[in-house]
Amino acid sequence: MKYIAYAFELTHRPDELTLETAYDLLSAELAEIGFESFEQNETCLRAYIPVSTDIASDIPALLEQFPLPGLLWQYSSEIQPDINWNEQWEKNFFRPIRIEDKCLVRAPFHPTDPDIPLELIISPQMAFGTGHHETTSLMMSYLLDMDLRGLRVLDMGCGTGILAILARKLGASSVTAIDIDDWCIRNTGENAALNDIRDIDVRIGDASLLADCPMFDLIIANINRNILLDDMSAYRSRLGNGGTLLLSGFYTEDIPILTECAEILGLTLSETRSRNNWAALRFTPDSPKR
Repeated sequence: MKYIAYAFELTHRPDELTLETAYDLLSAELAEIGFESFEQNETCLRAYIPVSTDIASDIPALLEQFPLPGLLWQYSSEIQPDINWNEQWEKNFFRPIRIEDKCLVRAPFHPTDPDIPLELIISPQMAFGTGHHETTSLMMSYLLDMDLRGLRVLDMGCGTGILAILARKLGASSVTAIDIDDWCIRNTGENAALNDIRDIDVRIGDASLLADCPMFDLIIANINRNILLDDMSAYRSRLGNGGTLLLSGFYTEDIPILTECAEILGLTLSETRSRNNWAALRFTPDSPKR
C-alpha cells in the first residue's frame, strides 16, 4: 500500500509546552481523521496516511482549531513507496516499554526480559495501541492494578487489541473486542495469535452491536471524547451491577463533561489518572435504591 508522508514542524510554542507533548497531541488529532502511523524526531512529526484516504483539505482547519493555543505549524507532504513498518519501527521508533515494571510491551523482533513478569507482543504497525501513548499506558495501569480473574470484559475501539489481550492474560474469563476499522480487527487477531491467545471474540462495528451482547463486568473504551459521550449510554446498558467502566482517549479538561454524562446515567467517578494532559477515568454503577 502506498502512503503519503506528512512532516509537521512546530515553529512556535509556549515555553511551558514540551515538543513531545505538542507532537503527541497532534498525533491524536491526526489519528481521528485517518492517519495510521507516526514518527517523532528532534525536528518534526512524520505522519502517514494511505494515498486512497488522503484528506489534505482537512489539515489546515485541524491546525487552526488545535486544542492548545499559541502554536504555529508548517508542514509538507510527499508520496512514499510501500513501507515495511517492522523495519521502519525497529530503526526509528518502536522500543520496548515497561508499564509499572509489571508488564513489558515489545515487538516480535525484540528480546524478552526475564525480570518482567508479564509481556505482550505487538506487531508494530501503528503508534496507538503499543503502550507508548499516554492513554494506552494509563488504561494498562488500571488493568494491571485490578483483579480480572473470571471477569467478562468488553474492549471498545480495540485498535491493536493490546488492552483486550492484556485483560485475557490477566485472567478474564471472556473478552469481546470491537472496532469500526477492519484493519484493527485483523491486527487484533494477529496480535492475539502472537500472544498465544485464540479465544478473543473480535467484531467489526460500533456501539450498536452492544444491543445483542451479554452483560459485562468490565468495559474498556479508549477512543475520544465525542464518541465516548455518544456511546456511554450503550456502555451503561451492558455494564453489570458491581461492574467497572474505564474511559480514556481525551484531555484532562474533558473530565467534567464526561463525568456529568456518566452521572446522568447512574455512574459514579471512583478514580482519575492523568499523564501529560491525557486522562483516564474509572466509573462504577450507583448502588440500586431499596
